[in-house]
Amino acid sequence: MNADSIVIAGKAYRSRLLVGTGKYKDFAQTRAAIDASGAEIVTVAIRRTNIGQEPGQPSLLEVLPPSQFTILPNTAGCYTADDAVRTLRLARELLDGHALVKLEVLGDPQTLFPNMPETLKAAAVLVKDGFQVMVYCADDPIQARMLEDIGCIAVMPLASLIGSGMGILNPWNLKLIIEQSKVPVLVDAGVGTASDAAIAMELGCDGVLMNTAIAGAQDPVLMAGAMKKAVEAGREAYRAGRMPKKYYAATPSSPGGGLIGQGTK
Repeated sequence: MNADSIVIAGKAYRSRLLVGTGKYKDFAQTRAAIDASGAEIVTVAIRRTNIGQEPGQPSLLEVLPPSQFTILPNTAGCYTADDAVRTLRLARELLDGHALVKLEVLGDPQTLFPNMPETLKAAAVLVKDGFQVMVYCADDPIQARMLEDIGCIAVMPLASLIGSGMGILNPWNLKLIIEQSKVPVLVDAGVGTASDAAIAMELGCDGVLMNTAIAGAQDPVLMAGAMKKAVEAGREAYRAGRMPKKYYAATPSSPGGGLIGQGTK
């Protein structure tokens, strides 16, 4: 095990970058971008991507086989708890009993903001049904704690709206969630570029999940590599412990005494 692995559902992963599989021009570009990202967990929208529910059609699992990647089925496009539960039960059947899933219950088709009452309802049913639930949620510390208390194995607050690329709009709430949580906290939604991913990791997030930031870039494969480096750099900076900020006072980076040419008294 890597000394700084992230552990999800009892399994250690080297990469703290999780990536989606939608919005690429074809499966070949999907695979190339994911390889460049170094991601080991890939999330799949069951309502939008064929993983066997459409026999005879190309399946994503032919390009991203479960023997090489951990497939994380998600409920993108679900607006009720019942729809989300039904979708993930289908995914479990398609993936031979696979229990690790990503729950998202949306509240609005324009903003894709989470419907938290329905999310909490679905989470309770899924956990009771034996699923290992990673859950997309609002950046609300109280509701994040409720999801953890239900038994979710990871909470995934949004940085900003899905697909917006606006970055982390409320780092204070995110920090509160990180400080209270005993399960992994991963930023999910809103990352636009490498610096956003680095900031999330510097705040102390355990990982970052993204899709549009890579797939929507002009060069998705190049951006995937940039995101890999950003997540690694942000994590190392967090572990290193940044210097304190000092307002209204400068401190020379070099010692002030013993300067060349400085006489002694």
